[in-house]
Amino acid sequence: MTIRPIKNLSLSQPTLEGAGVKLNRAFGFGDTGLSDPFLLLDDFRNDIADDYKKGFPWHPHRGIETITYILKGTVEHSDSLGNIGNLNSGDVQWMTAGSGILHQEMPKGNEKGEMHGFQLWANLPSSLKMTSPRYQDISSQEIKEINDDDGSRIRIIVGNYRGYKGPVTDIFIDPQFLDIFVPPNTLKTIPVSVDKNALAYIFEGSAKFDYASSPRGINIERSINGNEIKMQDLSGNKTLINFDKGDNIKLMSGENGIRFLLISGKPIQEPVAWHGPIVMNNFDEINLAMKELNDGTFIKK
Repeated sequence: MTIRPIKNLSLSQPTLEGAGVKLNRAFGFGDTGLSDPFLLLDDFRNDIADDYKKGFPWHPHRGIETITYILKGTVEHSDSLGNIGNLNSGDVQWMTAGSGILHQEMPKGNEKGEMHGFQLWANLPSSLKMTSPRYQDISSQEIKEINDDDGSRIRIIVGNYRGYKGPVTDIFIDPQFLDIFVPPNTLKTIPVSVDKNALAYIFEGSAKFDYASSPRGINIERSINGNEIKMQDLSGNKTLINFDKGDNIKLMSGENGIRFLLISGKPIQEPVAWHGPIVMNNFDEINLAMKELNDGTFIKK
């Protein structure tokens, strides 16, 4: 068993998106080397309706998949294919944009004004960039949640965890997407396929990761935004951890336990050309997509 060491630690950064939605971006619109096949992760937990209610009006996607996971609140969505519906607390939408789709997402929050969730972008290989769009809308009740003997709870959105499988299927990058809670002061080892890039995003509590190389978790220092901070001070809310190679991650949870997303997938290792939510392999393909948006041929029949 090989424990994955930490390769990089960072904190999500405040960002404005859509029509003025305040959120925190864990990563995106930069070098994809650490996160490949994943392109972007946004944390849109917000308790102030004015900071999110303008939402994400009509916009295009091509060449990627978007994964929206709702913790609290409701998001209304509709698209150019005629789909319309709501994502509610605990629900997941895995949208394969493929050759192109226009859609909008309008957060509504809950009765307390809370709107909490995440959106992850996964890349598509060149051979599937122009595949037909499709949705996998998964209700909270369809997501398998298991309880380990140590009191940990694991929601399996996609992939395999100890023989249990998530409801999202037929994804090229063979991802694993888990929502994990580990109770206080618990040593936990979680398997991750050795051929995948893996990352964790912490959103409740804290833990000491990289446990194999630092059993006490108190002497290793990492640099974030030019500041050297001890590792245990980093591993809390809004911390992104990119792991190096191995077949397990190991952590010791803090006094309040920890809840985090554990995400992994097979790297695609192809060039990435960005234009917002249109992600292709080169800028000739980007220019073609923009031309098609302008002349009304973006949506393929």
